[in-house]
Amino acid sequence: MNQQTALEKARSAYQPKLPDSLRAASLAEKVPMPASSDTQIRALFPHTFDLPEVIFTKGTANVEAKPIRAGVILSGGPAPGGHNVIAGLFDAIKSINPESSLFGFANGPDGLISNKGMELDAATIACYRNTGGFDIIGSGRTKLESQEDFLKAMETVKARNLTALVVIGGDDSNSNACKLAEFAREQGSPLCVVGVPKTIDGDLRGDNIETSFGFDTASKVYSDLIGNIQRDAISARKYWHFIKLMGRSASHIALECALQTHPNITLISEEVAERGLTLKQIVDQIADVVSHRASQGEKFGTVLIPEGLVEFVPEMGSLMGELNEVLAEHGDAFNALESLSSKRQFVTGHLSSTSATLYRSLPDDIANQLILDRDPHGNVQVARIDTQRLLIDLVESRLKEMKAAGTYKASFSPQPHYFGYEGRCAVPSNFDADYTYTLGYTAALLLRENLTGYICSVRHLTRPAAQWQAGGIPMARMMNMERRHGKMVPVIKKALVELDGPAFKELEKNRDTWAKTTQFAFPGSIQYFGPSEVCDRPTITLELESAGQ
Repeated sequence: MNQQTALEKARSAYQPKLPDSLRAASLAEKVPMPASSDTQIRALFPHTFDLPEVIFTKGTANVEAKPIRAGVILSGGPAPGGHNVIAGLFDAIKSINPESSLFGFANGPDGLISNKGMELDAATIACYRNTGGFDIIGSGRTKLESQEDFLKAMETVKARNLTALVVIGGDDSNSNACKLAEFAREQGSPLCVVGVPKTIDGDLRGDNIETSFGFDTASKVYSDLIGNIQRDAISARKYWHFIKLMGRSASHIALECALQTHPNITLISEEVAERGLTLKQIVDQIADVVSHRASQGEKFGTVLIPEGLVEFVPEMGSLMGELNEVLAEHGDAFNALESLSSKRQFVTGHLSSTSATLYRSLPDDIANQLILDRDPHGNVQVARIDTQRLLIDLVESRLKEMKAAGTYKASFSPQPHYFGYEGRCAVPSNFDADYTYTLGYTAALLLRENLTGYICSVRHLTRPAAQWQAGGIPMARMMNMERRHGKMVPVIKKALVELDGPAFKELEKNRDTWAKTTQFAFPGSIQYFGPSEVCDRPTITLELESAGQ
């Protein structure tokens, strides 16, 4: 590692808090899961579907256990706290049996397939405790999907003489961990596979998983930045800030940041889809707020935009679906065209009349982006669409129309922003440092009990850490069937914002007031030292959901 800063030195001395039930010898209490009629998923996961929930309770005597030879994978995009999962896992397996060992696979699942990585010892892990990032072993987006992948993984497990594997990742990574656990049992292997819920997007959650790690830190980092921008806005009093936030599939980050900072406008993708809003309706709503505030002498404001908004606008979703089909079917003819104008004319001619009209109405740079910036499968790369610039262009056009009609007389000075990578590798908040260390400890206890096919669960997270309840639930119970690349496959379902949930209701209750008047809040940067109410507070979303239970 590079030379440590003063903060890193101070944070390395921080001892994450653990639930009391994990501090002493823990016993595994098994609780039957609710009955399920999902025969399709049960048939795909016969060895792991009907497993019980596990809750760890405080014991009185040490549980003798064999040494654990575990491998660990960091999968997908980084999230604050990943290093502490590994630290908690390492400390716990060593406490279970000092002869236990931990091997870190390099650069995600690819390291498992190619048998590349490193032994993780106490000295190495000491350098990474309470730090952000996934750089201790690196991460990657290789997916374990085919039987060939699973066979290569099992070859590596055998070559390394591993008894266990911990996969730290999001919904896709844990879906594949679930499949690997089932595959190992089918092959008669004793390998124990355990998952850890990770994603800053906050969309890997359920009744037993209250939040995924990294969401707390990332949303606080973004909220700090939004607060700074809002302080600038009320100082300069002339800029409208359009801020795109990470969260392609779900709007949890935008919602949490709104609750922390009270912006004038917050777009929630799930609400847009539920109400069937068109792009024009969204633009009109923003323009109306801009106009109203200008009439009150406030020619400034903030708009929060989820990264995946355009996919949730029904007409835009249809357009992108048609574009995907056109370019898949006529790719050679499209690629043979040289000029952008001819390419756009070509695709427009193959679209439905509704989609063609919408496509022609888009700003040139966005229209070009939709047909040129595509992933290896030929699909639109939604994360790269400058939604904030799209809305700025369309709102500017609408305000010009209003000005021509005499209904708007002020100036409009927009500023685009995108907050994403700033939050992925931040130094974890106290909450995430404690939560991830607990998740690592929990994973080790699941390995001790040879509970394969489980994902770690820690509940009652708004209580003091000593009162948290750690355990695990069978990953197969989180699976559902979805269409991926033209075929139905089992995957863990993403948890979207619930429009009848307490967090959205809180936004809904306040947003008209926040739109018409300036009620900005300034949460400031994450604090690591000081009063607990400043340093240890969880997200507002988690507090509201806990209060509603």
